[in-house]
Amino acid sequence: MRSPIRRTTLMGTALFTAAALSLSACGGGSGGGGGDSNTVTIWSSIDAPVQAGLLKALEAKLQSDGSNITVKWQQVQNINQLIITKIQAGDTPDIALIPQPGVVAQMQQLGAIKPLNDVVDMTSLQNSMTAGTLDAGTINNQLYGLLVSANVKGLIWYPKKAWDKAGYPAQVKDISELESLTNQIKSDGGTPWCMGIESDTATGWPATDWFETLIMKQQGADVYNKWVTNDVKFDSPEVKEAADTFSKFLFTDGNTLGGQSAIASTNFGTAGNPMFSTPPKCWMYMQGSFITGFFPKNATSNIDANVGVMGFPPATAGGDNPVEGGGDLLTMLNDSSQVQTVVKDLSETSIGNDAAPTSSFISPHKDFDLSLYPNEVTKTIAKYMYGASTFLFDGSDSMPAQVGAGSFWKEMTAWISGQEDIDTALKNIDSSWPSS
Repeated sequence: MRSPIRRTTLMGTALFTAAALSLSACGGGSGGGGGDSNTVTIWSSIDAPVQAGLLKALEAKLQSDGSNITVKWQQVQNINQLIITKIQAGDTPDIALIPQPGVVAQMQQLGAIKPLNDVVDMTSLQNSMTAGTLDAGTINNQLYGLLVSANVKGLIWYPKKAWDKAGYPAQVKDISELESLTNQIKSDGGTPWCMGIESDTATGWPATDWFETLIMKQQGADVYNKWVTNDVKFDSPEVKEAADTFSKFLFTDGNTLGGQSAIASTNFGTAGNPMFSTPPKCWMYMQGSFITGFFPKNATSNIDANVGVMGFPPATAGGDNPVEGGGDLLTMLNDSSQVQTVVKDLSETSIGNDAAPTSSFISPHKDFDLSLYPNEVTKTIAKYMYGASTFLFDGSDSMPAQVGAGSFWKEMTAWISGQEDIDTALKNIDSSWPSS
């Protein structure tokens, strides 16, 4: 779940305004930017180092094009809510990077954004973008949201030095093999899994990521998408299979550090840190690409030597392997020629060339130069994403807020902590779904 609450909690995003980039040469037409036809305004909640890298590349592109365009890129908090408020007030930027496809759809319903099909090179994007990423921003066969920066979920982290010494594999082929590895670690005297879902007012969201990953792997993209839209209910065999697998991995005696009773009270940010004790107190932690920011410094100071990562495996070896993630979708609220120029530049694979080496940036373009990523950990994550049969956005983010950031969190917490059984939890989530 990549909710506004969680984004603020995880990344500590602070409100600031980036300095405008003045870029020389000629231009014309009627753009945004407070009446200045050569100023293009961008809003996002993207992390500051990523934004700085994207701006640097954008500046270089506009300069080489000979465009007399000034870009004012403002980082704002909680853009998902802010942009809707500003649309209703008639006070919007030219471009907004939106982290939730559901908000892009809402903006389109309000008539606030323009289709991108005739602005960007669709043929090139269809060849270069990771499978499924264009679908995330497509409405009625028109592209309204283009993924510019991605993050990846469903990653299994492990303590590399101890892992390699134990002879455990760098990747498992399917869920059955992951179960065998879990049992092998336990038979070797270790505790296989680290797990925590405590996150202040957002407690429970890490369990939703587990469910989303399991549902897409076991049931496929079509069932996953129907579940996200409530066409497949929570109280269904498909979701119950995910719950059964979840409980098998994490509730079985000896499988999780502290046992099932500790999961709800263990903070997600520190849950993986015991992996880096000597010897490891737990061996695997399933979390998103952001989690390295919470690992201890003695692990991340030499991340390639100390931290290992693999993608959560498919249900069947060699079968479909959807990958869960998120990211920032470019939307165009003004279609002046200057804005279109900036949109074209932001759509190119090379827009990430300066962001990748210096930040958490992951390009959604599968033809991106892997050598630009700063370490092997990030390269492994990117390869996992680029090899996906399809890339699917975080499901709970696309559900109505009272479900995805409400009952789903609450009921998972109640189930995991033993306050209710899984059937009750799933039925309660279904009953919370709004009627319209």
